[in-house]
Amino acid sequence: MNKALRNPLIYLIFVIPAFVLFLAFFIYPVFTAINNSFTSWNGISKNINYIGFDNYVTAFNDVAFWKSVRNNVYFILFSCLIQVPLIVIFSLLIANVKKLKGLYKTAVFMPSIMSTAVIGILWGFIYNPDFGLANEILGVFGVSPVYWLSDKNWAMISILITNAWQWTGFYIVMVLAAIIAIPKELEEAAAIDGATGFQRATRITIPLIMPIISVVIMLSIAGAMKAADIVLVMTKGGPAGSTDVMATYMIRYAITSFKHGFGNSIAVLIFVFTIIITVLYQVLISKRTERIEY
Repeated sequence: MNKALRNPLIYLIFVIPAFVLFLAFFIYPVFTAINNSFTSWNGISKNINYIGFDNYVTAFNDVAFWKSVRNNVYFILFSCLIQVPLIVIFSLLIANVKKLKGLYKTAVFMPSIMSTAVIGILWGFIYNPDFGLANEILGVFGVSPVYWLSDKNWAMISILITNAWQWTGFYIVMVLAAIIAIPKELEEAAAIDGATGFQRATRITIPLIMPIISVVIMLSIAGAMKAADIVLVMTKGGPAGSTDVMATYMIRYAITSFKHGFGNSIAVLIFVFTIIITVLYQVLISKRTERIEY
């Protein structure tokens, strides 16, 4: 057995199938999308005309495209500035619960395993201007009904809240796992020294789980850049494109309008923007880590 494990061919046997799948389902589609982004192909005909960077020029000159970019930025900011702090707070609260901890973890995780279509329809009823729960609550305080999904001022924030509700539980479970892995002796020693619960959370727990919080932020950024399903289910990008994100903008042209080449150029831009944001975040995190270590 040991001799077999020393043979490089054994490792190749296990690596090659995964590598082939990686080439077939990631590398090949990426390069195909890049190639098609320089064409005016409609996705059906056999004639493919190369038009250079015209698709990219068209996208950069389109106001609707920049609106979709702005909405993706809203997703990122909402995730990083509002959702992540709430994830940490709820994780700390659940971690300190003595009874029914498993029930709480299951309850917060449930939305993450539900279909986005189900989530969208459920929250569509909540946001219904006539009988929705949101307006019923506002009515108690004498506030007039709000048209959550048909008003430009409220549609985007409504989607952001729904998306956060769906995925917060998934990240809470990740952060909880990191909190539980912290040796109990550290908190016990801090408690003996007179540290309050808030001090133990801010001085011990949060610094120790910063690596997993960084992972959560990275996943949130990636999810924000590819967000599409929740928008399609709830508003289809409306009203008047106010909730369009880059992915729904791409789908509209690549599938609905049969502008496959243009749609691929948007897909490439989503990929490039995601890489840029990810690299910038990694650079900022590495610099912060270096300062702390210094």
